[in-house]
Formats: sequence, C-alpha cells, structure tokens
Amino acid sequence: MAFKIIQNTKINTHVFTFSSPETVNYPVAPLVSAKFYTPEDGALTLKIRATLYMNSDVSVAPTVKIPTEKGATLIMNYDYDFSEVIPETYDVWYVEVDYTSNSVKNISKIESFMVNLDPETSRGTSTEVP
Repeated sequence: MAFKIIQNTKINTHVFTFSSPETVNYPVAPLVSAKFYTPEDGALTLKIRATLYMNSDVSVAPTVKIPTEKGATLIMNYDYDFSEVIPETYDVWYVEVDYTSNSVKNISKIESFMVNLDPETSRGTSTEVP
C-alpha cells in the first residue's frame, strides 16, 4: 500500500459564507471525486480529490489519515478540531491524494469523513469510483 498527499491547501483568500446556512449540516461533509490513472511508473493509482469546508476560526490544516480498505470500499478520514457551535464562516481546503495497493483495482467506492480530533461527531459522504 502506498499513500501520498499531493496537496493539502486552503484555497480561499476571503472567508466563505453559505448563502442559506440553515440548509447546511455541520460539520459539512467532504465533496469528493476519484478516478483511476496509471502514472509513468506503471502502478494503477486511485486519485482522490476532496474539498473540505472548515470553520474559518481554525487555521490548522486538516490531517489526512492513512486510508483503509474494507472490501471494495476505501475509507478516507480528514481530521480537524471543530467545535459544536455551527460557524458562520468557513475556509475551503483542497486535498489531493494518490493511493495504490495490490487490491486498488477492486475499489468501487470511497467513504470520506470529517472527523473531530475529539471524535464525538463526524460527517461523511460516499463516492462511487468510475
């Protein structure tokens, strides 16, 4: 298994505010896309791209945990210390990861979670891999 964080970067210059915050669940679930590709070294690789919406009062980048496989599902956890109070403003983080393993070709779904460093709450999404 190989896991490489390509990028973990805050991408906004001004804080982000949802236009209808009452319709947003907190913590905001990651927005994830994924695709297989074969780099020059020839190893089939799963590229995972996630957009994370984090409380703008938290200036520390999210921690990307080593992914785990459960059958055909890859579990991705993005950890940060979020409060139970729903924030008014957010920072947007772009996280890009390359993942390979002996069984990577069998992955058909990614489950991604925003996990509190004090793990009382988490929010996740499920993404099909084409």
